[in-house]
Amino acid sequence: MSEQPKIRFFLGANSPAGFYSLYDQLMDRDRAEHYFLLKGGPGCGKSTLMRRVAEYLEEAGVEVEYILCSGDPGSLDGIHMPELRAAIVDATAPHVIEPLCPGAVDHYVNLGACYDAVALKAIREELVGVMEGYGACQKRCRRCLAAVAELQSSARELILTPELEERLDRRARGILSRECKKCGEEPGEARQRFLNAVTCEGVLCLFETVEALCGRVYELWTQEGLAHPMLERLAAGAMTAGYDVIPCPDPLEPGRMLHLLIPGLSLAFVTSSPQCPWKGKRPYRRLRLDAMADSELLRRHRGRLRFEHKVSEALLEEAVSALARAKEKHDRLEALYNPHVDFERVEETAQSIAAELLRER
Repeated sequence: MSEQPKIRFFLGANSPAGFYSLYDQLMDRDRAEHYFLLKGGPGCGKSTLMRRVAEYLEEAGVEVEYILCSGDPGSLDGIHMPELRAAIVDATAPHVIEPLCPGAVDHYVNLGACYDAVALKAIREELVGVMEGYGACQKRCRRCLAAVAELQSSARELILTPELEERLDRRARGILSRECKKCGEEPGEARQRFLNAVTCEGVLCLFETVEALCGRVYELWTQEGLAHPMLERLAAGAMTAGYDVIPCPDPLEPGRMLHLLIPGLSLAFVTSSPQCPWKGKRPYRRLRLDAMADSELLRRHRGRLRFEHKVSEALLEEAVSALARAKEKHDRLEALYNPHVDFERVEETAQSIAAELLRER
């Protein structure tokens, strides 16, 4: 029997403006019961603790949403347990989170206490020197992503005419009339997540999360980034009908939507492109959005668009390379810290948190 796909998202993104955070949307903190804020430096066991807590909870039948680190997708930045109205997050930079209701809901967990301070003091100079050049790698990444975002915007301006926007809007209205019958008096809510991220491993899209949450998928095929107007209309219509939605922004342009998930309808709308094609099961519907554009405009600008796509791909490769160099430095730093961390204490802390969460289930 195949394992059920895990629900995984990003809440932070490497963007042209630097780190872009959606951590304020992890859960409704006014309704939260437990929010554990992990503090501590590199290699102290924050990701390890979250994985262990998640394992204990899943063994007890609790569904866990995993929040991956966009700098290193192999590492966790958070876990969310909707059933328990609880979450655990790495509350250190660049996603610093502070308590709103200390003690009653929010709890600091100081994993810095697991360091052997005496041993680390002996390698102080090595710890300081290993991260030299890290900032320059991040700056290089930002510059490349800014150039890609500008090229994408320029390409859209060529072909996203008012007539095309009207066609996209009309198609969205037709989909809403078929798929989205009113389910209540209160409007639905939106809680954003990144499904895509530019990472040290390349440009990733967590398509398995779509299949974990939604049985039917509309694949919106577009090389020119035309999905946003349609997705905006679909999201607004679904919320008006009473459904909660998960809008997934574009990490390169966080003000624009790339995907939309409506779990209450088991329905997803996923942007697919040559750079990031849909890789899940056969879609319920496949819409070729570029075919709705003015064919004469596309023909006239074909050479320019082809050139801009090629340049964008090269710039993205350089951004990924810069992130990979930054990760190498961070890995060396964690390798220096790891031998001087009391991981038994980390494990004991994980067991204690899991027990506390399950006690009130």
